[in-house]
Amino acid sequence: MEERQITVDGVTHVLPDPFIVLATQNPIEYEGTFPLPEAQLDRFLVRLELGYPGRNDEIEMMGRQQQQHPLDTLGQVVDAQELIAAQAGVREIYVDRLIKEYIISIVEGTRKHEDVYLGASPRGSLALYRTAQARAAIEGRDFVIPDDVKALAVASLAHRVILRPAARIKNTDVTSLIDEILRRVPVPGTRASAGKSTH
Repeated sequence: MEERQITVDGVTHVLPDPFIVLATQNPIEYEGTFPLPEAQLDRFLVRLELGYPGRNDEIEMMGRQQQQHPLDTLGQVVDAQELIAAQAGVREIYVDRLIKEYIISIVEGTRKHEDVYLGASPRGSLALYRTAQARAAIEGRDFVIPDDVKALAVASLAHRVILRPAARIKNTDVTSLIDEILRRVPVPGTRASAGKSTH
């Protein structure tokens, strides 16, 4: 993934842009598969948990698949050059120094938390930075706000954090831990009170 190339039968093939890796994981059945080591998980920009669809969504899904599978009629929505241009545009979204410091404070919170064995790496900081830029662009802004950072913190950091065994015994999960860190870290433009932001 990091090298953006694959090797087959000793021959290395450089992969073209845009380069995207998507992976799926079933949380119950591991037969024939292995959990990814931390170093590989760290290379994924985000990790999303889909869960079950809502009742109405599931009914709608049945209707859509009554005659055929939706993938049979799925069409292209963007070409490679448009996607590359969008990716370049995201990099131009302004991020104030206070927002950068806010990101670092959140990531440091995962490294210093008493329930954490291994906190998020610098890749986590960069992932949160880049995804916040992308959210701002999607929202039609050319600058990042704290809400962009908060909205992407779990998706960008949770898979990079390893809890201590004692925390797992207490049924602590990484999502609630990151939510706690977000409550502790002062949001730029507010004052902290007793370790919590006042917004």
